[in-house]
Amino acid sequence: MYQFQVPQFIEVEDKIFGPLTLKQFLYVLGGGSIIFLLYVFLPFFLMVLFAAPVAVLFGALAFYKINGQPLVKILEGALEHYTRSRLFIWKKVERPRKTSDVSHSTSDVGKTGLFLPKLTESKLKELAWSLDIQHGKRS
Repeated sequence: MYQFQVPQFIEVEDKIFGPLTLKQFLYVLGGGSIIFLLYVFLPFFLMVLFAAPVAVLFGALAFYKINGQPLVKILEGALEHYTRSRLFIWKKVERPRKTSDVSHSTSDVGKTGLFLPKLTESKLKELAWSLDIQHGKRS
């Protein structure tokens, strides 16, 4: 029987550049490149003013983890949460009713003040038949 090696610790990224993974190295390289461009094109005082937040951001993206998740995933989840549409099932939205569309006679209004539709025998049979069909599909 053949024996094969099974990879272990596949969740752990490989250290490629010294103690850094490829993603960490690319974040540090990107942040360093932006800071270098700021150094070339801006006066020293403005460069320091803009370079500090860039260094903090890219350093956090490379090394900071929240509950074992990299900061990139946290920011990605936050962005997705704030941009997608939401459906609130528990919030009842009152919709204005058009009373002119439905004409109620005084005999159709019950003691509770609610409109009670008249059901004929054919309507009851049709309703019972549709309920039987739907119940049969679920079983």
